[in-house]
Amino acid sequence: MNRPAHRPHPSAGRRSAPRPGPDTDQGSVTAFTAVVFLALLGFAGLVVDGGMALDARVQALGQAEDAARAGAGAIDTEALRLENLVALRPEVAQQRALDYLSGSAATGTALADTQSVTVTVTVHTPTHLLSLFGVPEITECASATAHPVTQATP
Repeated sequence: MNRPAHRPHPSAGRRSAPRPGPDTDQGSVTAFTAVVFLALLGFAGLVVDGGMALDARVQALGQAEDAARAGAGAIDTEALRLENLVALRPEVAQQRALDYLSGSAATGTALADTQSVTVTVTVHTPTHLLSLFGVPEITECASATAHPVTQATP
């Protein structure tokens, strides 16, 4: 007697996929919220700390310009009298620029030759929010060059 072999139902032995419900999405909103919060905190850090660094750079540029102008006032009067040549005394111009920087509590360098004074000011701005991401400070540099006036302006 040949009896047909018993065949199980095609879905027998298979596990059915869990039905969507309150237990299947546990924690997914928490992870999403944490990622979004960190991203927003990072953007806020860029805005706040970046704005403070930009303000510090503008102030550094003003200090560099003022120091360069102070140095550009070191005209070599002997060359002007004898040769009618407007030139700077480089050592004096450089020292005047550095004196201006030290008087304004700025850190920087000054280079001078007979025609110009170039001042570079460096500022280090501590961060508030970006320090949470491992960025303790933002360093900015600003440079300015001044030349002695060679003509009277009306």
